[in-house]
Amino acid sequence: MITIKPKKGNLLIAEPAIIGDVSFNRSIVLIADHSQDGSIGFILNKPLDYTINELVPEVEATYKVYNGGPVEQDNLYFIHKIPKLIPESIEISLGIFWGGDFERVAELITKGDINENDIRFFLGYSGWETNQLEEELKANSWVVTENIYKNSIIEKDYESFWKEKMLEFGGEYSIWSNAPENPSFN
Repeated sequence: MITIKPKKGNLLIAEPAIIGDVSFNRSIVLIADHSQDGSIGFILNKPLDYTINELVPEVEATYKVYNGGPVEQDNLYFIHKIPKLIPESIEISLGIFWGGDFERVAELITKGDINENDIRFFLGYSGWETNQLEEELKANSWVVTENIYKNSIIEKDYESFWKEKMLEFGGEYSIWSNAPENPSFN
């Protein structure tokens, strides 16, 4: 498989493995920032057993919260596609934005001006130091792909996302699409 160089807005697809990394097994990560200093991303397909209201009671909504990665898991992050409504947002690419004024977000959700297809919340993020991601790519831990979904990736069904990507890659990846996440379940 031909892989591309990582950049902001690309997706990292975890390579199939029998013994999975607890944090990244079958993960799909949106790269939010990539530079010579390192990389930051958010795991898109690992929901937690929390809703935004359980973590921030003043936000009157039951939107899922996702495990963004193993770094700073006591901090809440978000990506969205509504920068005109959320001041101080940073564009990742393709109409996807990171962060912004959280008080404004809470107010807009409570008023019903933001829905779950506009925003995704994460506890923690995925981070790589200088050259760390490049080393993981050389070790075949990830496949880098373009984000063909653009900002609708926020709405993507997390349950079938990794399997869908394996089928899309074809060849030996197709075999992995139906393998159990935990081989002892086989």
